[in-house]
Amino acid sequence: MSLRNERVRKALIREISDIIFREIKDRDICGMVSITDVDVSSDNSAARVFYSVYGDNDVKIKTSKALERHVGQIRHEVGKRIRLRKTPTLLFILDESLEKGAKMTELINKIERGEI
Repeated sequence: MSLRNERVRKALIREISDIIFREIKDRDICGMVSITDVDVSSDNSAARVFYSVYGDNDVKIKTSKALERHVGQIRHEVGKRIRLRKTPTLLFILDESLEKGAKMTELINKIERGEI
């Protein structure tokens, strides 16, 4: 990944997080949403935005649908905040790696305590 792509990636993480927190007013975006990573194509025309949601499955489904509904608004705001030749197309992907890591840690702790 080039230095420019790395800068764009970091800027996208920062700005998308801020846009979701401050600009998007939707009751379906409930729970705590955090942008965990952004994967930007080499020409900056597309970006996969990985996010995590703190909550149960219903909260995750509602948040996922709300982000899909607001992807145009988020992309528009990104275009206003970051100076790029072309604003990347955004694809939101639910990242469950934090939850899987927490489950693994819990299993390891249970094994250490002799519960399993």
